[in-house]
Amino acid sequence: MADDPYAALGLTKSATDAEIKRAYKKIVRESHPDLNPGDARAEARFKAASAAHDLLKDPETRRRFDAGEIDATGRERPERRFYRDFSGQAGNAYQGGHPGFEPGGDPADIFADFLRQRGGFGGMGGGGGGGRGFKAKGPDARYSLEIGFLEAARGGAKRITLPGGANLEVKIPAGAYDGQMLRLRGRGGEGLGGGPAGDALITLTVKPHPHFRREGADILLTLPITIDEAVLGAKVEAPTIDGPVSLTIPKGASSGRVLRLRGRGVQGPGGEARGDQLVTLSIVAPSKPDAELTEFLEGWRKRAAENPRRGMMP
Repeated sequence: MADDPYAALGLTKSATDAEIKRAYKKIVRESHPDLNPGDARAEARFKAASAAHDLLKDPETRRRFDAGEIDATGRERPERRFYRDFSGQAGNAYQGGHPGFEPGGDPADIFADFLRQRGGFGGMGGGGGGGRGFKAKGPDARYSLEIGFLEAARGGAKRITLPGGANLEVKIPAGAYDGQMLRLRGRGGEGLGGGPAGDALITLTVKPHPHFRREGADILLTLPITIDEAVLGAKVEAPTIDGPVSLTIPKGASSGRVLRLRGRGVQGPGGEARGDQLVTLSIVAPSKPDAELTEFLEGWRKRAAENPRRGMMP
């Protein structure tokens, strides 16, 4: 993401929590990849806004970023001042220079070597050497998780096995989308000097479904119907992410007609209402018409006056 999460949301550092939430929702509505297929710029804007919102929506994480303790990805910033805190102490190896380090060397390297000589961070506690205590949040751990289309739409829980063999349960929110990052606080690397553990950052990959597609919070479905259902109308079963429902096909329906099932989409972002399911009808002719149907249609063709292509020719 960008170095400035506020800029990714089109805001300044003085933005309120409500303004951050509104800006994020606006970008989701405008730039979601499902609404802008193939638009790399919209996808990049959406991902940057999502990462920025994940960082700034939590007051403590936002405070730490504003204070310069973590960067825009949530990682700890390298501490470059502590070695100076010890420069005036008696017996300090760095007072007046240190073998193996040239003037102007990286203070982080100097500090790390100082800690090794003091026996690690434990040597800096209240009982060791008179140094001041040092605590730091552990590093964040990043994982990728592939989930099914219906798992993302409905939400649920999924257990994953970490590289070290430990198990981790991940709660999938209803309406999860491809590329969404989930943050599990305290499930990352161990903290330093008794500091808090880092977080587990899990990026979701949503597998495609053979029948459903998604645009924002709406679900799209192409539903095949027979000739008689199209001409005479009918009540048929249509699949939804929650299970089959009864759908009324109006008389004289044509292929391409779209019927709307309200509230049958996925949960909208930020607690917004569920979207709809849009059902596109597709008339499917019988693969082997019987003699009776063939005879009827031949007679009907001679009598029919309708030409759906009338007016198309230049």
